[in-house]
Amino acid sequence: VDEHTGRTLAGRRWSDGLHQAIEVKEGVEVKPENQTLASITFQNYFRIYEKLAGMTGTADTEAPEFLEIYGLEVVVIPTHKPVQRKDYGDLIYLTQKEKYEAIIKDILDCYERKQPVLVGTASVEVSELISDLLKKQNIPHEVLNAKQHEREAYVVGRAGVPGAITIATNMAGRGTDIVLGGNVKLEEQLFLESNP
Repeated sequence: VDEHTGRTLAGRRWSDGLHQAIEVKEGVEVKPENQTLASITFQNYFRIYEKLAGMTGTADTEAPEFLEIYGLEVVVIPTHKPVQRKDYGDLIYLTQKEKYEAIIKDILDCYERKQPVLVGTASVEVSELISDLLKKQNIPHEVLNAKQHEREAYVVGRAGVPGAITIATNMAGRGTDIVLGGNVKLEEQLFLESNP
């Protein structure tokens, strides 16, 4: 399981006999160790190409690295519409308990205003901790991590519904389109599939 996204890494195996030792311990079929015949770094792979270009919303912070390693300049393209996001300063707490109490309070404030909330967590464990804290207060919510990956489309489709609370690892990170108001097409498709 990828510790950052919570996604299952199918086909990945530990090296130096560790995977085989765990297979023996768990009483499952012991498979031979993978053998790497060749490898290449991203930097050397990209240097193979004469022309390179790319686009991302986060390249500006790495502009010096792009210039030094690849000889590429980063050009910032301004937004078409004015940015509506409000940036606030960091909040620091003395204890984990205080931190999670503040997180739950913020979630409740949004929930009472019927504002959809996406809480991004760094691990499956933290997503489940926040879920447990919400359950103790009988707050309805969805969790999206490696343990619920088969429900990913449904959870993401409902994440923008007014009052929805979604706790997620990086599975619902970059590239995930959460539609405010909910994804009506996806909900209709899921309804039709479950009611033939």
